[in-house]
Order: sequence, then structure tokens, then C-alpha cells
Amino acid sequence: MTGANKKQPDKAMGAEPFPDLPALAKHLREELDQKKFVLLYAYNGTGKTRLSTSFKDLGKKVDESGEVTERDTLYFNAFTEDLFQWDNDLANDHERVLKINQDSRFFAGLGELEMDNRIRPLLSRYVDFEFEIDTDAWEVSFARETRQKKDDGTYETIREDDIKVSRGEENIFIWCFFLAIVQLALDSAEAYKWVKYIYIDDPISSLDDNNAVMVAHHLAQLMTGSHEGLRVVISTHHVLFFNVLCNELKKSRRYFLSKRLQDDGFALHETDSTPFLYHLASLVELHEAMKSGALYTHHFNMLRRVMEQTACFFGYAKWDECIKAEGDDPNQTVYKRVIDLMSHGDYSLYEPREMLPDNKEHFGRILRQFITRHPFSPALFPNEAT
Repeated sequence: MTGANKKQPDKAMGAEPFPDLPALAKHLREELDQKKFVLLYAYNGTGKTRLSTSFKDLGKKVDESGEVTERDTLYFNAFTEDLFQWDNDLANDHERVLKINQDSRFFAGLGELEMDNRIRPLLSRYVDFEFEIDTDAWEVSFARETRQKKDDGTYETIREDDIKVSRGEENIFIWCFFLAIVQLALDSAEAYKWVKYIYIDDPISSLDDNNAVMVAHHLAQLMTGSHEGLRVVISTHHVLFFNVLCNELKKSRRYFLSKRLQDDGFALHETDSTPFLYHLASLVELHEAMKSGALYTHHFNMLRRVMEQTACFFGYAKWDECIKAEGDDPNQTVYKRVIDLMSHGDYSLYEPREMLPDNKEHFGRILRQFITRHPFSPALFPNEAT
């Protein structure tokens, strides 16, 4: 982590500024003229979903009546999940189905392309339930088989129909639905010949680490075999998912996406590290926030996460071993309690709350001591003693 590089921090992190998301989306399209894959890591609340929307909007052409006549981006984001809505049969509490929004072009060719048979082998990698798509009613029903022990000690298989799957299982189903459509685009199916770009934003919001690895590996396998004309952007807040993609898609462009505190713009930080040392970018962001005084309660969450990663790197037994107070500072125990309290509160990036003055002082002292007592490159943190 040390180095003699004397560049300014933005340059040291390879940062490139952008005034807004449309400008950033335009840059990504230019990047894809040279590269097949672009990978973005960013925290929740940075603007990943809005960036995917800006990206696909740049590929739209609209006629005088406001109708979209052309498009070029097949995308997966939070809006994709909203194309599916549960009908829980509140009257009878029996026939629960997942309704499909038939107005979306996402489902072009649903009836003709045997989507059940395309989704099933993808879905079987992750779950044990069955499903059936009714292309007339535009709905999906789910079923699961279980084994039950009978009185005589033998087992019988019981099938339960019209079940409601868990939120994680629902997300996996929608994800595999999307992958089946991606495969159609890769195969140049007539219904998806318009696809030039594939933009995927956070497909694993409800998955555990094991499934995150499986999804990333499977996605990389699928994309690596894609034909040369298609270009792909994948953005995520999940560091393990990002790391697996970096390892699998070795020739991709890799960026850390962050907000610029000084002008509400955005910055892309280049990173070719494997695994991705995103905690360095986090530290720079925290240091800039501390210097500007724009400290919010969620910054404690970020600081604790950085300390956890650093503790793992150095082999510390606990993350709070990273808190090494100055000799004349008796508050080491207090600092741990402050971080514990503030990092476990309900502090959201979407509704930021500015820190109280006392907490700003605690945060500043903790961060300065952490930076100066660990061997980070001084080029990242100008004006701090080393």
C-alpha cells in the first residue's frame, strides 16, 4: 500500500470527472467502442440504477408523437424486477401467481420462443421449485415437491402448487428469465436483433455469497461466449460479485464509481487491482468528506467496512485492532463504541443525516489516526502527517 507516487489524489486513483449521469453514460458508450466489457463498482445510492437508465435512453429514437421507434440496450435493473408483480389471491389465499407486464418490449416473443424451456435449465442451477408461464394470462405459477414421512416409515413425494416463493427465489427467477433473453440476443433471434448493448445493474440484491459467486461465474461464462458485436456493462455494490467478474473477464475495463462532493458530479476511478482494493477509494472519499466538513452518519458505516477489510489484510483478530490511538489520546475504547453505535444505526445513503459536531470530531480523529498508523500511500492523503 505504500508508494513514492507524488501525484494528486484524483490522479493517483485514476479519477475522471463527469458533471452528470448522461455525460458519464456517453463516456461508457465511447469506452465500449474499444472494449467488450466495462465493470463498475459503486456503493448503493451512488446512482448506478439511474446511470443504467441514462445509458439506455441514449440509444432511443423517438418520433414526433413521442413513440420510441428504435432502441439498442437490453438492461437489467430495479425497473426490470418491477415488470413482475404478485397477485396473492387475497380473496381465497390459494392461487398465487406472478403477473407479467405484457406492455414491455422486454417480453417480445414470449409466446413464440418457448421461454419455459429456455429458463428451466438456467434456473435449475440455483433453486428446487418448478414454474409454468401462462402466455395467455401473462402470469407465472410456481410449485415445489417435498418428501414427507408416512406412518409406516416410508416417504412420499408431495407437490404443492400455486406457492409464493421467497424474495430471493423470485429474484433468481427474474434473473434467469433475463439470462434466457440475453441468450436469445446472443443467438441473434429476430425478436432481439435490436440489442447492441447489455447493461446489468446489481442482479444479486438478495443473494448470499455462495450464490453471488455462482451467478458471477455463470454470467461471465455466458458473456465470454457472446458474439463480437454485443457490448456489456455490469455495475454492482457487491464486492465479492465484482471480484469474481474481474477474475473471469480479464480484459474488461474496471472502475470504481463515486460521487464528487464538491460539485454533485461523478468520478470514475480506474482500478486494475485483483482483488479490487475498493477500500482505498473509500478512504479517499472519507478523507475528502472530512476535509470539507460534509460528514454524514453513513460515513461511519463506510469507515467500519474499510477497517474490517484492513484487519483481514493484516491478519488482525478483530476490526477494532485498527483503532490505534495516539499516545496522548485516551479514547481508544470510546472510539470503538462510537463506531459500533453509529455503524449499526438506521442511517441511509438515501436520506443522509449530517453528523453532530462531537461525532465529526471523533470521526476526524479516528480517520486521521487510522491513515497515519497504517502504510497507505501518502499521495492519497495530502496534508496528513506520515
